[in-house]
Amino acid sequence: MALENEDCFRKPPWNRAGIWTGANLRALWRILKNNRFCVHGSCWPECLVDLAFAGVNSGLGILQAMVYGASAGRVRLATDPLIILGHWRTGTTLLHELLALDPRHTCPTTFQCFLPNHFLLTDRFVKRWSSFVLPPSRLFDSLQMGWDRPQEDEFALCNMGIPSPYATIAFPNRPPQNQDYLELDSVPRRQRDCWKNGLRRFLQQVLYEHPGRLVLKSPTHTFRLPMLLELFPNACFIHMVRHPLAIFMSTMRLWKSLYVMHGYQKPDFEGLTEYVFATFQRMHARLETTRSLVMKDRFMDVRYEDLVGNPIDTIQRVYSYLKLGEFNTVRPAIEAYSTRHSNHRPYPHSPTSDLANEVFQRWKPYYEKYGYEPHQFHQQDSMRMRRT
Repeated sequence: MALENEDCFRKPPWNRAGIWTGANLRALWRILKNNRFCVHGSCWPECLVDLAFAGVNSGLGILQAMVYGASAGRVRLATDPLIILGHWRTGTTLLHELLALDPRHTCPTTFQCFLPNHFLLTDRFVKRWSSFVLPPSRLFDSLQMGWDRPQEDEFALCNMGIPSPYATIAFPNRPPQNQDYLELDSVPRRQRDCWKNGLRRFLQQVLYEHPGRLVLKSPTHTFRLPMLLELFPNACFIHMVRHPLAIFMSTMRLWKSLYVMHGYQKPDFEGLTEYVFATFQRMHARLETTRSLVMKDRFMDVRYEDLVGNPIDTIQRVYSYLKLGEFNTVRPAIEAYSTRHSNHRPYPHSPTSDLANEVFQRWKPYYEKYGYEPHQFHQQDSMRMRRT
């Protein structure tokens, strides 16, 4: 199913930093080995550059452990972080950025997540001269990028050498990678402990650099409520929801852009449509069977349409329901953010009636649970953040 011309995505030059430029040697070698080094000929230059950087990252990681390991390891993780859940392209990034405006909060940044092995050591001087390696905005939705903007901690785990489904991005023509690391239920106990310890160590380093209440966001965490509650028994969760047809089309665009920009193969996108359908169903079946583990006053659903249509009232409602503290402290910053981004529009999708019907039939329980109707799509997807 071709939703758009894939030629609209362009691979950056081989000397432009990508996701894997921040991986350590163990992480990148494992990804390459697990995929039998099936690197396309045109992608070898960037792969060799990434391998060279991987060696440097590993060395700097050892040095960071020597300098900061003991001090960061003594940082105590609070048991009540704020964790954003939801499928890709449901507005989780927007919510993450708005919550990051609160000076009482701490969010893993793009620099920390893409260079997780040594950011304590290199943060002060590398960011000064490396901003040019980042594109000014994300290709798939035009949101601004920057080293200090909040980011998904799943990228950090991947670049630290912890198995992650995001390894699929490197080899999109191979079968999806590390799918057992979504729920983690079937992962042997030793590997589960390694996953927990890796996440704990990364978050201790984030807090060592900037103390505060952790605000985490990774769509993959939507599968992991039991594991997250082992780490954070009193965590609060915000689950983002959006019109399913918008989710489907935007997620297809997301994966296509990531596969082109950060893959070591020329992606053929074979099986991507079914992967998006099946992963969505798997995610929300898992969420429905585990959300009861969380006390009701620590879990809330937020509609994307409400967030972009009335960000001030929606965030204020979040603060009130989850008891996050005084909202007026952060209100001016959210108003300023809303004004700056009031002209941003989502990428315009034009679904066929056949596609709309298929999404409705495949994801009907989600439509019914969250009160969406198929005909609502065009109205809501043209929405932009309201100027306050």
